[in-house]
Formats: sequence, structure tokens, C-alpha cells
Amino acid sequence: MPASRSRRRPAFWVGLVGLGVAALLGATSGWSGALGLALVYLALSAGWGVLTTRTWWGPMPRGRAAATGGGALVALVLVAATAPGLDAGGPATGGSRSPAATTESTVEASAPAETAELPEDAAPRPTKEAAPKAPTGDAATKAPKQPAAAKGTALAAVATLEVKGRAPKTGYDREEFGPAWADVDRNGCDTRNDVLRRDLDDVTTRAGTHGCVVLTGTFDDPFSGSTIGFERGQATSSLVQIDHLVALSDAWQKGAQQLDAEERRLLANDPLNLMAADGSLNASKGDADAATWLPPHKAFRCTYVARQVAVKHTYDLWVTRAERDAMRRVLSACPDKKLPGGDVTEAAAPLLPGTATTQEPQPTREPAPADGTDTGSGDSTSYENCDAVRAAGAAPVHRGDPGYGGHLDRDGDGVGCE
Repeated sequence: MPASRSRRRPAFWVGLVGLGVAALLGATSGWSGALGLALVYLALSAGWGVLTTRTWWGPMPRGRAAATGGGALVALVLVAATAPGLDAGGPATGGSRSPAATTESTVEASAPAETAELPEDAAPRPTKEAAPKAPTGDAATKAPKQPAAAKGTALAAVATLEVKGRAPKTGYDREEFGPAWADVDRNGCDTRNDVLRRDLDDVTTRAGTHGCVVLTGTFDDPFSGSTIGFERGQATSSLVQIDHLVALSDAWQKGAQQLDAEERRLLANDPLNLMAADGSLNASKGDADAATWLPPHKAFRCTYVARQVAVKHTYDLWVTRAERDAMRRVLSACPDKKLPGGDVTEAAAPLLPGTATTQEPQPTREPAPADGTDTGSGDSTSYENCDAVRAAGAAPVHRGDPGYGGHLDRDGDGVGCE
């Protein structure tokens, strides 16, 4: 008996260790999984006992081994039928797993199904409404469809402008567009005074300047809708400034770099691109385009944008996508607005009610004395240099203007600080 007991003891412990290993392996998938693997181990061991009368834990009569194996199989079937989470994909999930782990595995398992795209012809899921696809790429920034624009209108001309990104400002300098307020039309008067005479009412001019230099006037500012009294002087001239509707810096970044020097000079002095404006509003505009700045006076916005479109169309300047969309949005409120022309008369006509549409020809300015003698008006105003003249908004200063001096007119042509 002792010898028999000593022979059985090793087999018994081997079987017990095997049962423990099976239980531990099964525990990784939950207690129901551990129980299932233990029953499988028991059934196989009993089956071996039926064949050899010895199970893995010791001798056993065939009848008892058969009963043990059958009971293990029945218990295995019951566990498989009642354990939660058993399926073809893996073992059951036991109650010992934390809720967080269960939730995480559930999310991981369902994520592909949630994010997978259905074929285009597949029917939407009955339990979930199909959401419209968000636009991407160009479709996301594409402007809303605009009504058809009539030929010859500013709105129609927007479609002819090239759309590109803003180029770097590298190399920009005001001098790239020639001297400020040049006399491009050779009427003997600089562009600033030409525009003041065009845009102001009740204008008075300085004697001896052939009606060129504007001294006073009444200005109905289109940017603000208010009326400003203009008086020429070091402290007052800057209240009314001349605005480039398409700012020269903006033009430089959108194609003017590719123009030659003469084309840039014409752009800077083109009456189509110039208008008198409230000085503070002109300063606030800076070099902004239609996408980032519009006149506060909304009734003037159609004219303002139409003129910008005309200038960019004339000089082959491009627009950004945001700028084009802003132009379309403004001009959609006035779809019949004609594209302004390029001469002074057409440019001035839409500005203000009662603005004169014709101008008397200006005689040629008398040549300056060859020695550059100062023939100023005797006014006490004086400027140390051209920087001071420009800071006062008086550039260019002509012979006979307050502050004119030969030291400002190096070429002796009667126009200083050009």
C-alpha cells in the first residue's frame, strides 16, 4: 500500500499542476474561460483513464473515468451556453474585468465599423442618419454661386481677373512707381491738384498758378458720407488726402512687379485709381484690399469696388480668392453697375452728385528761371527739406506755393519735392 501510494503521488501532483496551469491560462480571458479550460482538461484526462485505467492524476477504473469525463463534457456545454461574451471571435469576458477595460475593448472593436466609409451606392444604416459630407479642398472655399452678370458690368469683369496668392512684398518702394504726383498728362499741374480740382466743390486756386494749386474747397467725402472743408496749409492739407483705390503696395504684391517703370508710373497717377478721401480713413485703410477694408459709407461701396476691379483689369493685376469673393459679394448688390472707364471724366462721374464731368484745359506752366531763383509768394511757411514737405502733405510744392524754395527744386523746373 505504501509503495502504491508513492507511485500514485507523482501522477497526482503532475495532474494537479496541469489543472492549475489550465486554470491560470483560462483566467486571462475571465473566470468563465478558466472554468471552461479546466473542464476540457478534466474531460481529456478522464478519456485517457477510460483507455488506460490511469488518469493524469492517478489510477481510476474505466467506469468512474467514463462518468467523470461525461460529467465534465456536460458541464462544459452548460458553461458555453450560459457564459456572457462567448463567440467565434474569442473567449468569454468574465465579470472580473474592470468596466474601463471592457469599454476600451468595445470601442476598439467598434471603431473600424464607425469610421469605415460605405460604398457610394450603399443604403444608409437604418439606425443612423447619414450626415452630409463636409466639403474639402477648393470646394470648402469656393464662393457661393453668383447670378449671371451682364456684359460690361463690374460684376462680369470680376470673373476675368486672375486669382492667385499674394506675392512677397520684397523690393517694394514708393519710388518704384515714379515721383509722387507727377504731371503725367502734361497739363502743367501735378496729379494731386488735378484730383483736388476734380473732386472738390467751390474750389479756389492760387493766383499765378494758372488755376492749378487748390487753396480751398468743399469736400463731400465718399468714404464717410460727411462734408469736409478743405484749406491748403501745413496743418490742414492732410485732412483731405488722395487715395490710391488699389494701394500701390497691394498692386506690387499682385502683379505690378512685372510691369515696366512707365506702366507703374501711370498706375500711380491714373485718375481712375485716385480719389480725394478723408485723411484719417485713408490712413486706416493702408494697403488693404476689398477683402479686409471697405468704406464705412455703405452707399459708396459699389462704386469703390467697381473702380478697383477696373484698375486691376486695366493693369493686369490679379486678386486673391478672398478678395475676389468680397468683390462679388459687394457688386451682387448692384449687378448693373458698369465697369468704369479709364479717363478723368468717366472716373469722376460716379463719385459725387454734381461733380463736373468736364475740365477746362490747363495752360502749360511757365518755365522756371534757369538760375533756380525762389519766386515764392512771400508766405512765412518754410520747409527745411522735402521730408518736411511730404510730412505736411504739401508735396509736390510749386513755385508760388507757401514754403516753396530753390533748395527744394533741384532741377529748377518750378516743382519741388516731386
